[in-house]
Amino acid sequence: MHTETALERVPRWEIFEIALNGQRTGNPYADVSLVALFRYGEHVFEIEGFYDGDGCYRIRFMPGLEGAWSYSSRSSAPELDGISGGFICGPPKKDAHGVVRVARTFHFVYEDGRPYFPVGTTCYAWTHQGSFLEEQTLETLSRSPFNKIRMCIFPKHYDYNSNEPEFFPFEGTPQRGWDFTRFRPDFFRHLEKRIGELRALGIEADLILFHPYDRWGFSDMGAEADDRYVRYVVARLSAYRNVWWSLANEYDLPTSYGSRRRKTPEDWERFAAILVKWDPHGHLRSIHNCRELYDHGKPWITHCSIQRIDVYKTSEMTSQWREDYHKPVVIDECAYEGNIDLGWGNITASEMVRRTWEGVVRGGYVGHGETYLDPAEVLWWSKGGVLHGQSPERIGFMKRILEEGPVDGLSPISFGMESWDLPCGGVPGKYYLFYFGFNQPAFRKFHMPEGQKFTVDIIDTWNMELHRLPGTFTGQFRIELPGRQFMAVRILRESEA
Repeated sequence: MHTETALERVPRWEIFEIALNGQRTGNPYADVSLVALFRYGEHVFEIEGFYDGDGCYRIRFMPGLEGAWSYSSRSSAPELDGISGGFICGPPKKDAHGVVRVARTFHFVYEDGRPYFPVGTTCYAWTHQGSFLEEQTLETLSRSPFNKIRMCIFPKHYDYNSNEPEFFPFEGTPQRGWDFTRFRPDFFRHLEKRIGELRALGIEADLILFHPYDRWGFSDMGAEADDRYVRYVVARLSAYRNVWWSLANEYDLPTSYGSRRRKTPEDWERFAAILVKWDPHGHLRSIHNCRELYDHGKPWITHCSIQRIDVYKTSEMTSQWREDYHKPVVIDECAYEGNIDLGWGNITASEMVRRTWEGVVRGGYVGHGETYLDPAEVLWWSKGGVLHGQSPERIGFMKRILEEGPVDGLSPISFGMESWDLPCGGVPGKYYLFYFGFNQPAFRKFHMPEGQKFTVDIIDTWNMELHRLPGTFTGQFRIELPGRQFMAVRILRESEA
């Protein structure tokens, strides 16, 4: 048995990595099996290793408990088998809060208990654009309100995104074809570098494993290659605390343009089983639709990831989806602020902001996207770069309101017939957030519990202004409003104000 004696110190929720030298001959990606058992008291985690090229094998683990850990390896290659050792997991870094988990059925929390309210954006192919544009995207994100980004692992081919990527995931070329049994380490090193930079910004990377917007053949590799790819991705990336798994962008479309074949429900369930088995850290898991919602009631799905299925009504369905699935509702695609020719990419900034607020007060979360025409075809939704729209700043204002609210998140509150035209979220008796959307009343009557005093804030969600009315209110009272669209009213019990 080989033994490594030096005990490394690793902060909680950072990556501990074992790097081993081994077999180069044959095809190490397919021929060599490697796992390690990590132990902490009665806790045992089985982690799959991966080949990183040049005779280097790696095993990555993210410890979630402070104290002394031990590990031992098992491998089909003798030189990789029986490696044992240990490390000490110490306190986390200042800004590390752990993996995001589902909390209280409909919301999220970091592993250390800190509330997490997803305010996401979509930037599908940003890691395939070259250094200048990718660095520009990171700089833009650092100044944005977004704490989640939806992004593809594979390159993407679609309108306004026809350039060749710098890196490819497999050995081969577009002209000669691909060897799906041999991964390209430079592709994955580049990807994990970007994921690490997102982590440093406090941004969750919602990674899309499969999508149909493909001219290279990665969307239709066959079951064996698909499964090998999923396992390889999990082995390389699951130790990053800011990773989420999205099995698909638009799972119900054909596997690629020009193809009639679709991945079957059995395919998606098989991929999900791989994630459940080989991701010891239990990152969030979802699957995204085009026309038909997946059954988000499946036990492996942690939260609903939804694209609009109605041209006009999406965020309004949040309440129904909560009731149907009893899971967090994340509307990752409600349409995009922009001016391209496609209907999903030319809503106004005010409509983007309205949909975001509408979903939040109904107890869900709504993602942002931007698709403004650009002479160089650098559209944020696909390539990143810089943001041009008016919605991000206003979504940031909404985020501040949300973070000032109940730490457990907003839940829909019904006032019977009085609330048929006015959604409200909050905590009954303590916190009420009403949103008027595109309505513009000059006043509104409210009914609060008798005998309790409440403060009232008038919020202009578009102009990002908040005005607290003088005095306190109780029982039934009338509030004068400015008669403008996109207003909200926040009513707080005096002890909560």
